[in-house]
Amino acid sequence: MSSFKSFEEILSWQKAREFNKSIYLITNKETFKKDIDLTRQIRRASISISSNIAEGFERNTDKEFIHFLHIAKASAGEVRSQLYIAFDLEYLSQKEFENLLSSITEISKLISGFIKYLQK
Repeated sequence: MSSFKSFEEILSWQKAREFNKSIYLITNKETFKKDIDLTRQIRRASISISSNIAEGFERNTDKEFIHFLHIAKASAGEVRSQLYIAFDLEYLSQKEFENLLSSITEISKLISGFIKYLQK
């Protein structure tokens, strides 16, 4: 098991938490929130990242933790895809899109690195 005492210490969880807030703020904008389905889906996928990191940690075995980290990473991919849709529909400015894409890509890389660390 990892050397962390709680999931709150895990950098990928911390970054995912910050990202969740960004997603909620951006999807609250008038242009975005009119698209109820995309708003709900991107919020759920975003929340899934931090939630699965936390749930996996609480399982207390590396095998289960790794399984949940894979789910979290998959949710990060889902969010990335949805960001492209939101950008294409002009719900996001170029800068907003680039900032969010950069953040979710970083989170995905952190999760990948953590999976590799736990597999050793």
